[in-house]
Amino acid sequence: MRLEVLCEDRLGLTKELLNILATRNIDLRGIEIDISGIIYLNCPDIDFDTFSELMAEIRRISGVKDVRKIQFMPMERQNTELVSLLNNLPEPVLAIDLRGNIDMANHAALNLFNLPKQEVIKQQISHLLPTFNFSKWAEGNITRQRENIVVNGLDYVMEITPVYITTENQESILASTVMIIRAAQDKSLLKQMLPVQSTLGFEHFVGISNRHKALINQAKKLANMDQPLLIHGETGTGKEMLARACHNRSDRAAEPFLVLSCASMPDDVAETELFGHGPGMFNHQEAYKGIFEQANGGTVFLDEIGEMSPHLQIKLLRLLQDGRFRRVGEEHEVQVDVRVIASTRHNLAELAESGSFREDLFYRLNVLTLQIPPLRERSTDIEPLLAMFVSKYVGQLGIKRPELAPDLIDQLSAYNWPGNMRQLDNMVLRALTELETDTLSVEQFHLPQIDASMAAGSALCLDGSLDDIMKDYESRVLERLYQAYPSSRKLAKRLDVSHTSVANKLREYGIRKL
Repeated sequence: MRLEVLCEDRLGLTKELLNILATRNIDLRGIEIDISGIIYLNCPDIDFDTFSELMAEIRRISGVKDVRKIQFMPMERQNTELVSLLNNLPEPVLAIDLRGNIDMANHAALNLFNLPKQEVIKQQISHLLPTFNFSKWAEGNITRQRENIVVNGLDYVMEITPVYITTENQESILASTVMIIRAAQDKSLLKQMLPVQSTLGFEHFVGISNRHKALINQAKKLANMDQPLLIHGETGTGKEMLARACHNRSDRAAEPFLVLSCASMPDDVAETELFGHGPGMFNHQEAYKGIFEQANGGTVFLDEIGEMSPHLQIKLLRLLQDGRFRRVGEEHEVQVDVRVIASTRHNLAELAESGSFREDLFYRLNVLTLQIPPLRERSTDIEPLLAMFVSKYVGQLGIKRPELAPDLIDQLSAYNWPGNMRQLDNMVLRALTELETDTLSVEQFHLPQIDASMAAGSALCLDGSLDDIMKDYESRVLERLYQAYPSSRKLAKRLDVSHTSVANKLREYGIRKL
């Protein structure tokens, strides 16, 4: 029970009030005193007769005007109202103490990180946002600060604000901090963040499969090298995104990252775009700097290099050899320092063997390579990718985050995904626009109806001998099931084979716990 005692400002009155509670063995859980003449008491509930006697005894205290039962202590009421207000805010809000521990997280924050409250409160903020150095901020000139962050593969703007309280001596003391996280789509906020730089990094890549982790680990190793980098991958696997992440992790990150698609323009236009032209060419009085000159010190990404013309292949080979080239219509050479990252969805070795791609250029490019596996070969990444795309679009569409149907992940994982992540991204957007309930199901994705045996066969790699094909299929089955049964003994029981057999297979295929 909570009591409100209206009284005069008399010395000793509070002591007499507490003595009454002590005499009746009533525990005092809390007390608040208002200088206007009100004392608030928080005590355990008591029976009606004891309560009536207590109220009468309190009223007999000299200076007490009245006493009545209330629902909340003042601080309780303020705290409840504040928490309710914060939980109804659409933006994620976190309260952080001076040691970097999270004291409070509203509903939007819990939804953003997709974690229950008990896994957030009292945790270090660095566990949720590894890229934000709270200690460095707290030890420096503590001021309001904005910073670009990435959460579950998506871009956000984090704003952290120090909270000061004023003492009776009018001294301002730092008490805690408040963090607000806003979606990067907020254009008005982004304008305040100028100058804006692309910070697309490896933290934007979402996945839990061993194939995905191996790719990112290898990409990080090759990112800071100056030699050409060749990225293989099917359409929609994110080749340009990976190239940009490599650039942003390198020492060239502050310099330009420029892109040219070798398949999207005529040969003469592509040559001018890449190498520029001299004055007087193409009805232009002044010379034009091509992409390689504009990106001097930075990186040039050549998308679908397998479709580059033989003439441009010769000029590119010279550039890769000594960094020199000639503008169209000029005789003197230009020297640049540019790293070239190229991508292809074709087999360049076969193109070189057939004569449609220069063999010497192929060997020049085929030194540092990255192979992006198609989505069908890393089906365990479907779930985190789906979560990322759902988070991406519910904010744009202004809808509540839906629940997932129990069989949705299995259904999506069984699909072949010829368009890879780009196709999944587009399908999630369409599915959310057609959502009429609180549950997202496979019906909204309109997956092509393919016979199960055909779908399974189309996902197989049929290169090599029968033994190679069977081993490839077996490794995929084990890798997928190992995520659901993350111990060799559990997996052996699921497959009804010996523990030793499964352990040997996992070791043979290099399958490890995530």
